[in-house]
Amino acid sequence: MIADTIPSYSVQELNQAIGALLERGFAPRFLVQGTASRPQVKKGHLWLNLTDGDATITVVCWSSRLKQLDFVPTDGEGITVVGKINFWAARASLAVQAVDIRPSLSTVERRFETVKALLTQEGLIDPSRSRLLPAQPKRIAVLTSVPSSALADMLRTARDRWPLTELLVVPIPVQGAVADTICHAIDQLTAAHKALKLDALVLARGGGSREDLMVFDDEQVCRALAHCPCPVVTGLGHENDLTVADLVADHRAATPTAAMVSLLPSRTTVLQTLQQQRLRLRQQQSWRLLREQERLHQRSQTLSSLQAKALLSQRRAQLTQREQLLNALNPDRWLSRGFAKVMRADGSLLQSTSHARPGDDLVVQVHDGLLEVNVTTVKTSSSRRMLHRL
Repeated sequence: MIADTIPSYSVQELNQAIGALLERGFAPRFLVQGTASRPQVKKGHLWLNLTDGDATITVVCWSSRLKQLDFVPTDGEGITVVGKINFWAARASLAVQAVDIRPSLSTVERRFETVKALLTQEGLIDPSRSRLLPAQPKRIAVLTSVPSSALADMLRTARDRWPLTELLVVPIPVQGAVADTICHAIDQLTAAHKALKLDALVLARGGGSREDLMVFDDEQVCRALAHCPCPVVTGLGHENDLTVADLVADHRAATPTAAMVSLLPSRTTVLQTLQQQRLRLRQQQSWRLLREQERLHQRSQTLSSLQAKALLSQRRAQLTQREQLLNALNPDRWLSRGFAKVMRADGSLLQSTSHARPGDDLVVQVHDGLLEVNVTTVKTSSSRRMLHRL
């Protein structure tokens, strides 16, 4: 009786029953988190142990799926596996078949801190290194995914704000194990920046989880950005997302659209500024013209108050009076009245008898000519008075 009530299975039937039970007990896909242990690729397939410290389970990612993964973990990295139960009935072997493998937030944070510390120590992360952004850039290189909503937003923003700037769009992958591709694009722009006449470089990616932005914590990508010869602006993810690339860049914007806003002037603002400057210039011209008109008016009033004709007549009368005075004081005028002017031979005036000696040659000027005389006797006024008394 007891043997009739207990189910009986062959090994194959038992394993198949376990497999069926597992399939009914689990969702078609689920998430499981843990730390990757001893990952290795065998015959193109990725095998690893996933552990949380208390338990361990095998994870396998078939080669066809592995080629499509953006992230392949290394030993000790925290990961999140999107998977399903894989049970091999032939040997009752259980594993998680990975559909996708993503880095856990702890892994992202640890890589972020490691690369940040290294580049800070080398001086590549330093606010004092930040370069000023160009006021009106003529050409900008934009590195982002093509096509993407982020690129569409940036193109629209650039067209609305400052259409004079030319955008050189460089397509790059922005998620997964694509660091080498991004570095290659940056290096090419660095080598050709003079020929391309680049004024700035924008590295942008639309929103996503922090884990999706892990490539922008890559050491080599950040080094390539740090050595870019033109200013670098990043617009990666959302406002709260911070990557090492943001710290290396000259300017970090919250989003791709914000990156274009920070880099390009607003034509509306520039137009308003020009209009204000034009208004001030016209006001200055009007003020200066008014000031000159007032100055001319004041001078006109001054000239009117001076009565120029009367002043001219007065000045002429004064000149006439001075001319008459000079004529009255002219010594030559006295010669016509019988006076004479006595001079030495050198033309100097003889003003006293004490200045003459017998034998001196003198010149006597009268009104109609000159007389050349020779002194025979010098008589002073005192001698004449004594002779008169005698």
